[in-house]
Amino acid sequence: MQLPDSFITTIKNVYKEDGEKFLAVLPSLIDEVSGRWGLSNIQPVPNLSFNFVAFAKRPSTAPRNTYGSAHDEEVIIKMSVPNPELTSEMNALQFFNGEGACRLLEHDEERGLLLLERLKPGKMLSELEDDDERTNIAADVMLNIHRRGGVTPPLQDKSIKLSDWFDGLKKIRPHFNGGTGPFPKELLERVELFLPELFADKNVGLMHGDFHHFNILSSERGWLIIDPKGVIGPLGYEIGPLMLNPWGSISDGSSFQIRAKRRIDILSERLSWEREKIINWATAHAVLSAWWSIEDNMDDEYALQCAKLFSEIK
Repeated sequence: MQLPDSFITTIKNVYKEDGEKFLAVLPSLIDEVSGRWGLSNIQPVPNLSFNFVAFAKRPSTAPRNTYGSAHDEEVIIKMSVPNPELTSEMNALQFFNGEGACRLLEHDEERGLLLLERLKPGKMLSELEDDDERTNIAADVMLNIHRRGGVTPPLQDKSIKLSDWFDGLKKIRPHFNGGTGPFPKELLERVELFLPELFADKNVGLMHGDFHHFNILSSERGWLIIDPKGVIGPLGYEIGPLMLNPWGSISDGSSFQIRAKRRIDILSERLSWEREKIINWATAHAVLSAWWSIEDNMDDEYALQCAKLFSEIK
């Protein structure tokens, strides 16, 4: 199986020695999983990134048709170096149990293996053109998963804590020798000032954690989430990744703000959240996203631009 060079580089950069070991055993691991779960016709997805993900088939457990033949069930296999984020995803999918999310069919936490329901038709929310429609659908999905996730889930020790993510912002000044680097001083100070208030929100529970247009897919059961991070914290954070996507570039800040304001209005109405709360979570996440990019030696310009524009919205 020929793996993309970009995937190999990412796995090595992210997981270091463990990543190299994973790549070395990947062919035998695929054979093992195929035999273990009865999989066939394994085809890697075209956009491999941080995990090995592939389409596959397995014998269906559904009743045979009128001709007595069984249909193959289309599934997704996902595997990677075992890590806390993957464990948190498994925990979240077990907790959601198919309600608002794709189903987890099989898993092996110790080996970093997941067998997932394949959603069909599987159209990403980003493929819709009307942004109002996209935002309303996202609000529906968010309300659905938060209705269940708002109940404190079991196995919290296996879930990501949102507070741990934002503790990362404390590294910015040491990283830049006491300064703020590319972060405007006023912007960073503003985020540091309102974060304690955001975290004082009592509306806490299990959320997706990377909730955006590319992780919401159409299915026969409606629009569902995939790839949850399984994050525990104030549920208001969920809109952060949604507000950053799927633009990808900001050529006209004025147009960006107009659309962002429209999203904020819709989300405020649908979720019954104050506009200021939505704006502040969007700004905070954009700053956090920019810091993550710096840590990963990636371009931080887009996220920083978004943070500045969000912070200027009234």
